[in-house]
Parts: sequence; structure tokens; C-alpha cells
Amino acid sequence: MCRNDDESQPSSLGELLEVKRRFGDLAMFELEGGRGRKREGGMLFTDERVLPPRQAEEEATGLNRLVSEELGIKELIPAYLDPNLQDKDLPTGVSFASGATGFDPQTPAIVSVISFDEQMKMFKEYIGRLKGMVGEERTNFILTNSIYLVVAGSDDLANTYFTIGIRRLQYNVNSYTDLMVRGASKFIKELHELGAKRIGLFGVAPIGCLPSQRTLGGGILVRHCAENYNQAAQMFNAKVPVALGSLKSSLNDAKARLVYVDIYNPLLDLIQNHEKYGFAVANKGCCATGNIEVSILCNKFSETCPDRSVYLFWDSYHPTERGYKILTDRVLTKFLNDLV
Repeated sequence: MCRNDDESQPSSLGELLEVKRRFGDLAMFELEGGRGRKREGGMLFTDERVLPPRQAEEEATGLNRLVSEELGIKELIPAYLDPNLQDKDLPTGVSFASGATGFDPQTPAIVSVISFDEQMKMFKEYIGRLKGMVGEERTNFILTNSIYLVVAGSDDLANTYFTIGIRRLQYNVNSYTDLMVRGASKFIKELHELGAKRIGLFGVAPIGCLPSQRTLGGGILVRHCAENYNQAAQMFNAKVPVALGSLKSSLNDAKARLVYVDIYNPLLDLIQNHEKYGFAVANKGCCATGNIEVSILCNKFSETCPDRSVYLFWDSYHPTERGYKILTDRVLTKFLNDLV
């Protein structure tokens, strides 16, 4: 959606913003797309997994696709590590994100995914490739007028802190969320130094009410929301706007727009009032038992529910396409108004 004449008036929001970038953890809004992906014969191949057509359809949506379409950029922002990525894809945006990464360096190390430091190295490489393709002036224009979405934190809390528990030996919730905020601030500052102006940092979702965390932390039989998980998410979320305000002041850049994007409350409303939105089931996923299965545990051998349109969650951690669509509609206008 790039225009050859930078002075002409944009005909859509997508042309105005020119491009979207995405970094971070794909957990709540994105397919596992940090490593190359392709479709063949109705199946989605991603991270060396083979997903059945129905799951491929679910995983090919999420924030990436829905926001990209809404902005009028393109159907899907491709992964930077996609072996089929072409130079023509670079000016209109790529994704550096890696599923299950986090602001805590231990989080990607535990599950062997791409850390934020590695993503930053790829972004710098991307800038070099873009300069070689469109020149330095056009590259600077693209970098300045892009939207950057940073989505992480859920796996830091749900996995590294609560489930695996490795960080609970060193930190209480308050000090651990401080560590997360420092990691987020450091990354956003580096993005700004490379030319980013419009950066949206997503808060953590109500992780205690996700199906898998209900099972792990809410009681195996009753499966209530794990309130201590949610309280940790709220603590992190409360610290983010303060940190972004402090960081913006230190940047001394009037054009910088650092925006906190609240996903906690919209998703919690969907979960608690799911019937109002047409969902019959919100405490388990459509795939397999829906109580614990995620990632490789949802595969071509897994049974799926007969009608996923009435399920808020596809697996025990990620919403269905319909769930994503409702969330995107509710969140999109608010944060775009703040970023544009």
C-alpha cells in the first residue's frame, strides 16, 4: 500500500500509516508465526508442525491478519524468517515475533524461541535490506510512519513465573513485574533509536481465566479463574502506562507516540459475558479436551468441537477467529486513535 508520491493524500488509513510492524509474543493475538510458515494442500506448516485445515484456519488469523486487513495494508504480515519472503514484501511490513517469548530473558530460553534481543538484531538487518531496496530517504519515511506492535508478557507470568516457577525463587510478583517492565522499556527505547515513532505496547491478558491456566491454577475439578495470575497481570498492566510516560519524557521527541493497549478488560468482559457475544463456551477450548492442550498438543490427530463458532477459545490459550475478530474490533479504534 505504498504511494510513490509522499505528498499525495492517503485514501485509506493503511496508506497513511504505510506499514505495520509486529514484535513480541504471539500468545493472545497471533498465530505461531515467528519462524517461516507456508500453506500446502489446505494445511498450515509452522514451526515444523503440521496443523489440520481447521486449526490452520484459526492460526492464520489473530491480530496480525485482522489489523492488517483493517488498515488496508495486506491480508497477512509475513514472518521475516519465512524462507519464501520476497523483497517486495519488505516495504509493507514483516513480523519478527516469536511465539512464547517474553520480556524476561529466561522465558524464551526455557522454550528455545526467539528472544527480543534476537528480534532486534533481525530488525536492524531488515533496515539494511530495506535501504538497499528503496534508499535511505524512503526507508526513514517508512520507519517513521509505521505502527509497531509489541505483544508479550503473558508467557512471562503464566509459564516462567507461575507454572514452571523458576523466577519465584528469586522474585515476588511486584519485583518480577518490575523486571518485565524494564525489559519492555529497554526494547521500546531501542526501537525509537532506530526510527520508530508509533509504538503500541499491549498489556497482559487476564491469564488466570485462560482455559489452561484455569486447569493449572484454578483447581483441576472446579477450574475457576486463577485470581493470583490475574492479579499479577493487573500489576504489570498498571505499571506500563507509568513507564511509557517516563520513557516518552526522556526521549525528548514530540512526535513519539508510546501507547499502552489494554487487552485485559476487553477479553475479561468477553469471558465473563460470553453469552452476550454469542459464545456458549468460554472456559475451555475447541481442540481436544480444551482444558490443557496447546501448541503441539493440538495437532492433526486431535478431536475438535463440532461448532467452533460458539467457542471463545480455539485451544486452551488462544481465541478462535471469531473471538479474535470481536477483540480486534473493540481494541483497534482506541489504540489507533492514540497512535495516528
